[in-house]
Amino acid sequence: MADTRRDLGLIALVIGFALLATAVLGTLWLFREQQQSQRWVVHTLRAQEQLRAVLSDLQDAETGQRGYLITRDREYLTPYLDGKKRLSTDLETLRSLLADNPEQIARLDRLSDLALRRVARLDIGIGRAKDLSYDPGSDMRGGVGKPLMDASRAKVREMLAVESALLDTRIERVQSLSRQLSFWLIVCLAATAGLAWFAARDARRRAAAAITAGEALEDANARLIEEAATREAVEAQVRQMHKMESVGQLTGGIAHDFNNMLAIVIGSLDMAKRRMTKDPRKAEASIDNAMQGAERAAQLTSRLLAFSRQQPLAPQALDANKLVGGMSELLRRTIGETIQFETVLAGGLWPAFIDAGQLESALVNLCVNGRDAMPEGGRLTIETANTHLDEGYAASHNEVTPGQYVMVSVTDTGGGMPAEVIERAFDPFFTTKGVGKGTGLGLSQVYGFVKQSGGHVKIYSEPGVGTTVKLYLKRHFGIAEQVTTIVPEGDLPRAKRGEVVLVVEDEERVRQLSVETLRELGYAVVHAGTPNAALELIRSEPRIDLLFTDVVMPEMNGRQLAERAVAMRPGLKVLYTTGYTRNSIVHNGVLDHDVHFLAKPFTIAQLAGKVRQVIDAAA
Repeated sequence: MADTRRDLGLIALVIGFALLATAVLGTLWLFREQQQSQRWVVHTLRAQEQLRAVLSDLQDAETGQRGYLITRDREYLTPYLDGKKRLSTDLETLRSLLADNPEQIARLDRLSDLALRRVARLDIGIGRAKDLSYDPGSDMRGGVGKPLMDASRAKVREMLAVESALLDTRIERVQSLSRQLSFWLIVCLAATAGLAWFAARDARRRAAAAITAGEALEDANARLIEEAATREAVEAQVRQMHKMESVGQLTGGIAHDFNNMLAIVIGSLDMAKRRMTKDPRKAEASIDNAMQGAERAAQLTSRLLAFSRQQPLAPQALDANKLVGGMSELLRRTIGETIQFETVLAGGLWPAFIDAGQLESALVNLCVNGRDAMPEGGRLTIETANTHLDEGYAASHNEVTPGQYVMVSVTDTGGGMPAEVIERAFDPFFTTKGVGKGTGLGLSQVYGFVKQSGGHVKIYSEPGVGTTVKLYLKRHFGIAEQVTTIVPEGDLPRAKRGEVVLVVEDEERVRQLSVETLRELGYAVVHAGTPNAALELIRSEPRIDLLFTDVVMPEMNGRQLAERAVAMRPGLKVLYTTGYTRNSIVHNGVLDHDVHFLAKPFTIAQLAGKVRQVIDAAA
């Protein structure tokens, strides 16, 4: 019943608007018809006026001719000539006014004939009068002039009578339309008023119903708020449980892997110590094994930083095609001979703004994952392309900024992944590989690195068909730099004569290791445990070629120390090192443009190469 009453109110509103529209349209139509009728009335009045003008022209011409005949005064010829001249023009004007009435046109033809004949007769009289042979009384005693004039007057009266009848008819139509318009407006106004009354009554009823519904809604809302508070508390507990589960998974994975690596390092060093005097060759093998365990621990730390988007990046504009082409031989050896490897490189590829070393590492990780997904062999494809991620795509994917990207994808023809695996593929320590066959950090490292670089990662996979991982890298608007791969040489880069390095490190054992390593490479080394002690050395030492400083230290950080040191010795080269840093030399995950950096831990070869590179770099 309530729905029906709501419908009646809506129907009343619709009818009311329809009546208003009809009233406006009807009023416009009637008004237009009234205007048209008024125009016809004016038209008829003009026709009557023109008929009288024609008759007046004839009378003026006749009066002027008679005055001249009687007096022979040429002044009387002026009205005669004026009336004759106006007659033709007035006849043509009258014809245009009566063009809509064929019967009147026929009468006009007769009138024109009579008028022109009368004018011709007047011309004859004037001509004879000039010859002194015309008798003015001849027309009066039975000539043709007077009958022509009488016939013209009669025809004009006849046509005026017709126009008068038309005028009466048209005036009546105007009055009738006025009455209709007034009646129509009254009807529409009454109907609209009635509907307005009905709509107002219905609105009051609706308002009362709305108040009742609002009170019910408030009660329901209060219950919902109470339920939402209860649910929020439960969800908070669930989120905390999930958070603890994720933290437990992460810490458990880190502890498991680090314990394995520490077991290798500690056990190998213990064996090397026992074998040092008895069997130096086996002791050297144990030391090598310990080095491998330590390197794996360093890689694990690097991958964790990549996943958390805290690793320092050194992006540059590079040609992804050249980078992929330069890695092709390495990747072929990595994936083995049972897998067909191919590249599909796009022509006209835009430069990408990315850290070249991290991109190489990401591609190696993806290719290794693709290889492991095809134990029986298959095809692995690396493809590049220019692409644009629009606003629609960005709206459905978090952290995506619309714009132009360089796409690098790795596709395998392996077993593929179901949806539930894809959802967890980037989680740290999540892996579908067997025990001991993967750390579960490869994809999480790729994800963190690309996200930190302002890009986007997307997995497309279908079970039984294969998997494609697409990396969307930020486009660089400029020219790509040449990507070069540093190939380790047999001999380490060594110091040149007299070169001095200042080492600043608050951790004593790390400082001593760096000092011994640099001295092994031929450098003269001075060192300090605090930034203030380092500044004293800079004041006192005659020559220092390189400041090799930790970033996180007491008193001041490495960047502040370097700024004060360079102010004291302009042109001093600076090399930073740290295991983790946030803001001093890294901003938004990217190394500052003027920074040289070596991440801890580092090998002798890495230290030798970096120190030589920084010292030899142009100021």
